[in-house]
Amino acid sequence: MVKASTTENPSQSVSPMQTFFIHLICGVGLAVGLWVAHNFYSISLISNPSRTLRLIWVTMCPLVILFYSCFRKNPEKCSYLKAVIRGVLALPIGALVNALGAIALGAPVGIQYFPKTVNWSLLMSLFTFVPAASVFGSSWEDWRRIFAHTKPNASVDYMICLPAHGAVIGAWFGAWPMPLDWERPWQEWPICVSYGAMAGYLITMVLSFVLVLPRGRQQHPKAD
Repeated sequence: MVKASTTENPSQSVSPMQTFFIHLICGVGLAVGLWVAHNFYSISLISNPSRTLRLIWVTMCPLVILFYSCFRKNPEKCSYLKAVIRGVLALPIGALVNALGAIALGAPVGIQYFPKTVNWSLLMSLFTFVPAASVFGSSWEDWRRIFAHTKPNASVDYMICLPAHGAVIGAWFGAWPMPLDWERPWQEWPICVSYGAMAGYLITMVLSFVLVLPRGRQQHPKAD
């Protein structure tokens, strides 16, 4: 019984090359958003955080939803289109959860901060909620295992769990300079928090790929 519960579901088996490709696409999407903001609109997270964040999440959104939907749980019961729709619906829901969490932890509230908070929350939703929704749907058991207990089993779990936690932890560390009396422009909400979230997301994507590598090697002998 114990061995059966820890065996990876074949429908959720992801090779190291697939993991590398998905993470590379998401990382490139993030970089392209920043590049477009800098080269076409002459803005950055410091000069115009709201518009820059919007360009990033708009660039990343179709990539994250379309590619993670390929690894949906129970593909014989859940069509690709349904997984895509789940990802689209999860985007605003995850943004609301992230926004409420940020406000509860001290993010500023006000009309002048509203666009910044909305666009930051949508980006955080792509880092956290959208991949899980596209893959797991409304499976509470999987959501609780990934986010509450942090117990990834399958390769796709590592692809979702680690980057999501990395983005949240990175945002938390990024918020540390905000209350300090340095009077630097990058201390304003949500600039340093966004940099922290993106750094944590990218670092843990690399870590998840490293952890998936030995699992891929273990699967090949079994297939043979």
